[in-house]
Amino acid sequence: MAFSTQWLSTMSIAARLVSLRKQKGLTQQALAEAIGLHITQVKRYEAGTSQPSLEAIKKIARTLRVTTDSLIFEEDELQTDADLAMQFQAISSMPKQQQSVIKQLLEGMIIKYEAERWSSRLK
Repeated sequence: MAFSTQWLSTMSIAARLVSLRKQKGLTQQALAEAIGLHITQVKRYEAGTSQPSLEAIKKIARTLRVTTDSLIFEEDELQTDADLAMQFQAISSMPKQQQSVIKQLLEGMIIKYEAERWSSRLK
């Protein structure tokens, strides 16, 4: 099954790619060689006319020594993820009984959210 990257924000990825590549002092040619692609493809990514595959994103991130998340997501989205990660880490240190209560609460909230989302689509 092929994974579609249509949901990726092409211009945002393009802008971040250009910025990160320049910060690392790499030319488009050097980046292309490092990730095993033709320079034309790198130019397309940076122009926003082509979207990198997940495999290409992983190679680019490794080459630029950044996370894949920093290529894909906006800074404010990353902060939200960092906040959630800290909260989940705190939960994981709690006793199992408290973890169970929190899991039940989260499951209930997710089910409520999904039900509201589906009902709004039917209207």
